[in-house]
Amino acid sequence: MAANLKQINDPYALRRLAEEELPQLAEWVRELTIDTVSKTGGHLGASLGVVELAIALHYVFNTPEDRLIWDVGHQSYPHKILTGRQDRMYTLRQRHGLSGFTRRAESIYDPFGAGHSSTSISAALGMAIANHQSGNRRKAIAVIGDGAMSAGMAFEALNNAGRYKEDINLLVILNDNEMSISPNVGALSAYLNRMLSGRVYTRLRDGTGKMLGKISTPLLGAARRAEEHVKGMLTPGTLFEELGLNYFGPINGHDFGQLLPTLRNLRALEGPVLLHVVTQKGKGFAPAEANPCTYHGVPPFDRQTGAIPKEEGLPTYTAIFSRTLVDLARKNPNIMAITAAMTEGTGLLEFQECFPDRFFDVGIAEQHAVTFAAGLACEGYIPVVAIYATFLQRGYDQIIHDVVLQQLPVVFVLDRAGLVGADGPTHAGTFDLSFLRAIPDLVLMAPADENELRSMLTTAVALGRPVAIRYPKGVAMGLEPRPADLLPVGVGRCLREGNQVALAAVGSLVHPALQAAEILDKEGISVKVCDFRFVKPLDEQLLRQAAQLPFLATLEENTLCGGFGSAVLEFLARDGLLDNGKKVRIWGLPDRFIPQGSQNGLRAELLLDAEGIADRVRQWVGSA
Repeated sequence: MAANLKQINDPYALRRLAEEELPQLAEWVRELTIDTVSKTGGHLGASLGVVELAIALHYVFNTPEDRLIWDVGHQSYPHKILTGRQDRMYTLRQRHGLSGFTRRAESIYDPFGAGHSSTSISAALGMAIANHQSGNRRKAIAVIGDGAMSAGMAFEALNNAGRYKEDINLLVILNDNEMSISPNVGALSAYLNRMLSGRVYTRLRDGTGKMLGKISTPLLGAARRAEEHVKGMLTPGTLFEELGLNYFGPINGHDFGQLLPTLRNLRALEGPVLLHVVTQKGKGFAPAEANPCTYHGVPPFDRQTGAIPKEEGLPTYTAIFSRTLVDLARKNPNIMAITAAMTEGTGLLEFQECFPDRFFDVGIAEQHAVTFAAGLACEGYIPVVAIYATFLQRGYDQIIHDVVLQQLPVVFVLDRAGLVGADGPTHAGTFDLSFLRAIPDLVLMAPADENELRSMLTTAVALGRPVAIRYPKGVAMGLEPRPADLLPVGVGRCLREGNQVALAAVGSLVHPALQAAEILDKEGISVKVCDFRFVKPLDEQLLRQAAQLPFLATLEENTLCGGFGSAVLEFLARDGLLDNGKKVRIWGLPDRFIPQGSQNGLRAELLLDAEGIADRVRQWVGSA
């Protein structure tokens, strides 16, 4: 069969295989996944954990007619290999290549796109209801991890699904690997782990898994009713049964002997059903099995040894934030740190190790994280909430109503603001300046470099009011460290004087603006560069000075809709500074979703690097 494996390029070819050939296919898919990610980087551990499950689902169900939704998409690489994309796996997460997540525009086998967790059950329920309304019999299948199940949205969907009983064909597969990105936290995860590790339940589970695979469909109901009396208080399924779903499992997610017959039986059932599947994150690759956190999302690595290249050179902005917060927390015992299942990603691992009683990972629950922080702030603490810029969108209502409206001293730290590179538009922090700028009384800052980040964080924890700081993914500037200063709110700085063009910049585009000014100076174009530091409140005095020059342009790594440039235009119009033909431009991210690609490559493509900015100014001034 080995020579024909590459011909298994869609589920129709897969279904022509004999069952005894599937383990060999799984081995090949696993090897291709490892080989691909070793070259492109990506989400390895989660994908390796669902190889057998992906094969079994496409083998048993009639995809794409049956709708198969992978929550988040971290685990979708085997699914991509099996659905016509194996020849393009080398383009994974590359410019113009395959997405690292599911994407509707990429394949008919991706019925729902995803880049953040806990959406799959809601989407599958919507599809199941639509199917019922249309009178067809297709299944809607949601594969969701136990980490993603910690989000409130997942339980909202389960609660809703339970009311439909026999009216829908919905199958929820709980992929239980005891991990999300960081180790799972919370009562649900603890409950699942405790029940699954007990001796009594282990013996019962083994027997049940075999029984589910062999029992005939008409006997399932009676068998389950009898089984409930025995294991009613022993199984993790009690919670899901009370929500109205028929619970089955847990079964071994790497054993085709359990997976295939169980899925066939469940295919025949109507109503909302939950199958509990136990898998191992990183299965089949020893380094990933031993270090599932490290190999959740990895850069390219050595295929033979699994060695990940050590990051040498300049520290990242995430690392600068981490060290600064730890230093501040040593001096101020009221500082708390909160994250939403991203301890490593947001740089809070060191804080957790130094101050375990002052660190809180609330799981994939951004809404809860924000209001939880508000509660801490009500009692005199200073919560620092570290969440990726794009994921903080989930807590927007809570930011407005629970924090800022009450003027509570919560500090929001937005990592990965702006372009993020290979993870693409689902992870790009391109809207935060816009959605945060609209909130009254929120101080909004963007550091130009690591020294500014230190000063802004120091200022934020001392202000006693709601503050947000956004900074980019990637390495810092490598500047000589200087002591962190307390910054006056709403005061920027002039970094370079000039008399023709004023570049008003914030955050990651301040230094490219300076570099562009140096290029233009050699061509006889005099450029003034201002680092505004604060997007809200604006430094009106500095802006008036900049507006005196014939040309004024704003620069930001945020959408132009409602961002820093919009704030500048609003002020200029209100202050009458747009009269007499004042020439003003706002430069930033266009009004569209930015595709995946390297950060530097995308900045160059969008004319937001030094050369691009210089070229814009050159053409603008030359055409005036």
